[in-house]
Amino acid sequence: MKEIISIWRESLHTILDLYERKRGSIWLFFPFLFVFFILINVACYWWAIYTAFPYYMQTNEASHYVKLQIPVGFFGALFDSLSFFVTIWIIRRALATKKTSEYIFHLSLDLIIAFLATMWVLLVFTFGGWMISIWENSPEQLSERGVKYTNRAVQAIKDPTGRENAKNIYFGLIMGVSAALPSCFHLFLFFSSIFKKFKKKEITGQTEDSKSPD
Repeated sequence: MKEIISIWRESLHTILDLYERKRGSIWLFFPFLFVFFILINVACYWWAIYTAFPYYMQTNEASHYVKLQIPVGFFGALFDSLSFFVTIWIIRRALATKKTSEYIFHLSLDLIIAFLATMWVLLVFTFGGWMISIWENSPEQLSERGVKYTNRAVQAIKDPTGRENAKNIYFGLIMGVSAALPSCFHLFLFFSSIFKKFKKKEITGQTEDSKSPD
């Protein structure tokens, strides 16, 4: 296991070093990062809409959902961009640790970001929908929208197998794709390290076999 963690650390350090060398000025990097996450969030939004609730676009509220992509993209990108730098800080802290347990603990902190992203999605749809209602000259009560989305979340937890609840859970998972990227990245490096270890072991075994006398 120590060898796997060592390979994992080395891979993570290499990627962090590449990022720091290639990033350039933060004032130039951040706008590109922000736009990237806007595109990711908007793409996930439409993916979720058309796979979970395609009939929404066949109703009189279709224009509402078209407009809703604006706050979803903007506020989603805001969260993801800021959490990106938090992830970089976490990685630096993880690489500075000596113990394996501390290293894994630090990287596991990205799971908190994923959880906070779920709460952020509820907030964005509540606040964003309220903003759109004002835009459409049919203002809603912000508190009422908050209660509506909170009730949906609670209902989904209580009965996740219900048809509409399952759709809402799926919708939330798709909207959380960007926030889950750091955790997926760490898992990818972990499994990649396992693969490299066994590949190295296999090559070493083949080398020893070739050197052994017939």
